[in-house]
Amino acid sequence: MKKLIKGLFVAAGLLLTNQVVNAQQKLGHLDSDQIFSSWSEAKTISTTLENLAKTKQAEIDKMIAEYSSKLKAAQDKERTLSEANKETVLKELQAAQTELTDLQKRIEDARNKARTDVEAKQGELFPPLQQKVANAINAISKEKGFSYVFDISATQGFNNLVYFDGGEDITAAVKAKLGISATVSPVSKPAATPAKKP
Repeated sequence: MKKLIKGLFVAAGLLLTNQVVNAQQKLGHLDSDQIFSSWSEAKTISTTLENLAKTKQAEIDKMIAEYSSKLKAAQDKERTLSEANKETVLKELQAAQTELTDLQKRIEDARNKARTDVEAKQGELFPPLQQKVANAINAISKEKGFSYVFDISATQGFNNLVYFDGGEDITAAVKAKLGISATVSPVSKPAATPAKKP
C-alpha cells in the first residue's frame, strides 16, 4: 500500500513538473513570405530564374513559329495536289510530315529541358538562401529563448500553425539579422483561426 501511495505521488509530481515545464516554453512566429519578398538576395535570384525561363521560352517560341511556318507550307503544298503532280507532291508531303514530326519532338524535348534547367538552377540558387534564413531563425530563437517558432506564411498554407493568438513575431528580427530593411508590414492572421479555448 505504501508503494502504491509513493507511486501516485511520484506520478503526480512528474505530471506537475511536466505542466510547469510546458507552461514555461516560449513560442514565436514569423512570416517567411514577408522575409523572402523583401530580401534583395531573394529578389535577385527570382529575377535570374525568370530571365532564364524567358530565354528558354523564347527559344521554344522560335521553334513553334518554325513549326507553324512549315505546317502552313505543307498545307499549301497539299492544295496543289493533282493527278499530274500526285507522285511528286506526295513525296514532298511525306518529307514535310517527317520534318514536322521531328520538329514537334524537338519542341517537346526543349520544353522538358527548359523545365529541368530552371529547376536545376532553382535547386542551385535557393538552398544557400534558405540556409541563411534557417541560421538567422536559429540564432534569433536562441537569443530570445524560444522553444518553438511557427511559420505563418501563406505559401506554407498556414500548415505549420494550428492556432496563434499573440506570441512574439520575430520576422523583423530575422530580417534585421539578414540585413533586410526594418520596415515591416502588418502580419495578417490566418483567415480561419480556431476560437481561443478558455
